[in-house]
Amino acid sequence: MERYAIKGGNPLVGEVEIGGAKNAALPILAASTMTNETVYIDNMPDVRDINVMLSAMKDIGVLEERTGRHQVTLNAGNIHSLVVENDSIKKIRASYYLVGALLGKYHHAEVALPGGCDIGCRAIDQHIKGFKALGAEVVIEHGLIKAKAENLVGNHIYMDCVSVGATINILMAATLAEGTTIIENAAKEPHVVDLANFLNSMGARIKGAGTDVIRVKGVTKLHGSEYTIIPDQIEAGTFMFAAAITKGDILVKNVIPKHLESITAKLLEIGCEVEESDDCMRVVASKPLKTTHVKTLPYPGYPTDMQPQITTALAMAQGTSIVTDTIFENRFKYVDELIKMGANIKVEGTTAIIDGVGHFTGATISAPDLRAGAALVLAALSADGFTLVEDIQYIERGYEDFPEKLQSLGAQIEFVENERDFQKFQLKTG
Repeated sequence: MERYAIKGGNPLVGEVEIGGAKNAALPILAASTMTNETVYIDNMPDVRDINVMLSAMKDIGVLEERTGRHQVTLNAGNIHSLVVENDSIKKIRASYYLVGALLGKYHHAEVALPGGCDIGCRAIDQHIKGFKALGAEVVIEHGLIKAKAENLVGNHIYMDCVSVGATINILMAATLAEGTTIIENAAKEPHVVDLANFLNSMGARIKGAGTDVIRVKGVTKLHGSEYTIIPDQIEAGTFMFAAAITKGDILVKNVIPKHLESITAKLLEIGCEVEESDDCMRVVASKPLKTTHVKTLPYPGYPTDMQPQITTALAMAQGTSIVTDTIFENRFKYVDELIKMGANIKVEGTTAIIDGVGHFTGATISAPDLRAGAALVLAALSADGFTLVEDIQYIERGYEDFPEKLQSLGAQIEFVENERDFQKFQLKTG
């Protein structure tokens, strides 16, 4: 099984290009099934979750052609099955987006219950509430979410809590429903806006995406489109924190600075210099890191997907910091791995109390999930000595060419398959 071998201690310096947003691409892929005409999508990230989604869509009859590594042409005019349950789709969270898309177009969908990273409960009750409000019958049987409707009719839906997934699913189903749907307390994340823009490019009538009230006037059908996915906010934030954690100087290119405001604010608070231009951000960490307090919140608050990265940075800052994750209750599983590297962190429920230690030391560690895995790699790059990172399949789910991009910034990181490979890496870099 592949692992990352890392020798730490080098500040990361240089430029890095950010790819398309995985969290936008997944619902946009699902939404592409809602028209019988051809859809061209650009800036598609080449990561495992995307490839699993494309494979599942191909299994039900979607024609797919890769016209480039980051371009895909899709046609869903001949879908032959409304049941999506292959083994691979069960491993990603985004499988449930096919429920909203297929329900909207065909008034019927049966999709395997989602998987993804084990970071806490991600209930689908708000999805079900929304589908039922539009007139669907929804049951969970044999590991499948089954939704069916004679007709979908617009309705006024108030979300009990802010849910990105439920907002996206209801938005897709409502696009082809009769009449008007109003979604209140809707999620405002950039990828919700990107999906709405994509649907509008296909002929949908959606207003208010990016605010907490979204209005959808149903249309009878959607047409083909050409669309470019937004840059990945979380990949960008991860490389911004790579500069902070390794005391580096990184220019992060192809970003939307507006999407990064909460991340930028915290980097400034902990003592980094941040320079912003139209489509790039430069982060310089030339001074010792300062402490701060962080609470994750729905957008535009500080993202839960960036919580492990800032916790890792704060574990090196002199003094005490507190990080609270209000989104997922199991998001601190990686803390045990940081402690192996010398961190002093105590977790109480959904809060971590961090006493900074100044530096990390290399160890054999394991990535428990996607974002925590990336944060652990950054910790290893700043650490004294060698680190072996196991279970990197989680990281590969959401970061394209992660080791290669880090290498371009001066990181000493390689894939290894066994202990002998790790020893060769140690001899070569030692």
